[in-house]
Amino acid sequence: MGPPRPLAPGFLEARWPGPKPASGWRVPVAVLVGGLVAAIVLPGTRVGIGWFLGGFALVAAVIAGIWPAAAALPKADRAMRAVWAGSAVVLLSVLAFRNAWWLVTFCVLGALGCAALAIVGGQRVRSILFSLVAAPFAALRGIPWVAKHLSATGDRREPPRHTQRVVWSAIITVLFVLVFGALLSSADAAFSQVLSAIVPTVSVGRVFLFIMCALIAVAAVYTVAAPPDLSTIDKPGTARLRRLEWGLPIGALVLLYSGFVVVQATVLFGGQHHVLQTAGLSYAEYARSGFWQLATVTVLTIAVLGGVTRWASREDRVDRILLRTLLGLLSSLSIVIVVSALSRMYAYQKVYSFTGERIFVMAFELLLGTVFIMIMVAGIRWRGAWIPSTSVGLAVVMLLTLAVLNPEDYAARRNIARYKETGKIDAWYLRALSSDATPALSTLPDLVRRCTLSWIVADLDEPDPWYGWNLGRENARDALDRVGSSGIGGSSDCQRADQFDLPKTR
Repeated sequence: MGPPRPLAPGFLEARWPGPKPASGWRVPVAVLVGGLVAAIVLPGTRVGIGWFLGGFALVAAVIAGIWPAAAALPKADRAMRAVWAGSAVVLLSVLAFRNAWWLVTFCVLGALGCAALAIVGGQRVRSILFSLVAAPFAALRGIPWVAKHLSATGDRREPPRHTQRVVWSAIITVLFVLVFGALLSSADAAFSQVLSAIVPTVSVGRVFLFIMCALIAVAAVYTVAAPPDLSTIDKPGTARLRRLEWGLPIGALVLLYSGFVVVQATVLFGGQHHVLQTAGLSYAEYARSGFWQLATVTVLTIAVLGGVTRWASREDRVDRILLRTLLGLLSSLSIVIVVSALSRMYAYQKVYSFTGERIFVMAFELLLGTVFIMIMVAGIRWRGAWIPSTSVGLAVVMLLTLAVLNPEDYAARRNIARYKETGKIDAWYLRALSSDATPALSTLPDLVRRCTLSWIVADLDEPDPWYGWNLGRENARDALDRVGSSGIGGSSDCQRADQFDLPKTR
C-alpha cells in the first residue's frame, strides 16, 4: 500500500505559526510592568479615571516591549492597529466622565473589541469575528513564548546582566515598599488613611486584575510579533446561487417591504392623531412592541444582504443589474423601516418616559440605518470590503457621541420638562439613575426631588481615591451639597410622589 501520505498542515502551522523563540528581558518586563500598573490604577467595580490610565499603561508597555517587531509591519497595517488601540483607550476614558452603568459597560466591551482588532488586525466580517476568538487564544498560547525569553541566551546587542540587575532591584524595591509600608501603616492611623488613598490594598481582586491585564499584554506582544495570515479567512465567497434562487426570495421581500412602507406612509404623516383614532391601537401596543419587531427586521435584513452579496452569481451583465436593483430597493425600503421604528420609539417616549436605555436603542437603530446607506454606496461599484470595519468604527463613534450627550442627564431633563407641562413624572425610575442625572434632578420641587435623590446618596458617601476620580460623581456631590441633607428623602417620599406618577400599565 505504500507509505502513508503526510497530513496537510493545519491552520496554525500554515497561517499562524507564531514568532520564533527570542531572548532578552524586554518582552517579559513589558508584560510585567504593564499588567502591574494597570492592576494598581484600575478602580475595580467602580468607574473612574483609572480605567483610562490602565488602558494607556497597557498600550505603552506593549509598544515598548514589541516595538522592533511592530515597526516591521506594513505601514497600513500598523496604522490600522494604532487606530484600534487608540479607540480602545478613548472608550475607556469615558469611564472618567460618565457613571451610567449601561453606558460604561458598553464602552468597556467596545474597548475589549477594539483591543482584539488592534492585536489580531481583522478588517472584514470573518476576520473581525476571528479576532474576538484569536485574541484570548493568543494570550494562552503566548505564555510559553514569553517565558522562553528568560531562559534563552541573551542577545549580544543587549546587556542582559545589567538588565537583570535592574529588574531584581525593582522587585526588591516593591518588596521594601510593601513590608515597610504595612508596618508604618499599622503604627499610625493617620498615615494609614493617607497611604490607603494613594496605594490600593492588595486583594484577590487586585491579583485577578493583574492576571487579566498581563494576559492582554501577552496576547498583544505574541500576536504583533508574528500576526496570523488572514487571507484565507477573508477570502471572497463563491457564486453558489443562480439568478432564480436568490432573485425569488429577494423579490418577495421587496414586495413585502413595499406594502409595509405604503401602510406606514399614513402612520408617519398621521402621527398621534392616527394612533389614537385607529381602533385597537394605543401607544403601548403600537410604539413599544412595534419598535422591537422592526429592529429585528432591520438586523435580519442586513444578514440577508450580506449573504446574497457573498453567494449570488453575478457573472453576466443581467445578473449584476438585477442584483443592484433588488438590493438597492431592499436597502431603500429598509431605511424607511428604520425611520418608522425610530418614530415609534420617540412617540412612545414623549407620552411615557425618556430613559437612557431607550436613547441607546434608538442610536443603535440609527447606526443600522447608516449601514444600509453604506451598502447602497458599495453597490454602485460592487466594492464593500470596507463596510465591516467602518461599521465597527461607527459603533465606536456612536458610544462616544452618547457619552458626550450624557443620556441619563438628557433623559432626566426631558422628564423634568414634561413634569412642568403635565404634572406627571416617574419618580421611581428617576431615583434609579446614576450620578450623571443628579444635577438635573436636584432642580425638581421638594416632594419629587426627595424621592429621586434617595438612592444616589449611598453611592456617594464613600470618597473616591485618586484613581477612582469620576466627573459625574464629583458634579453629583456638588449638587447634593447645594440641596443639603434635609432635601434628600427615602422610600416614604417616593410613595407620596405616586400622586404625580405615570400609569404603570405601559
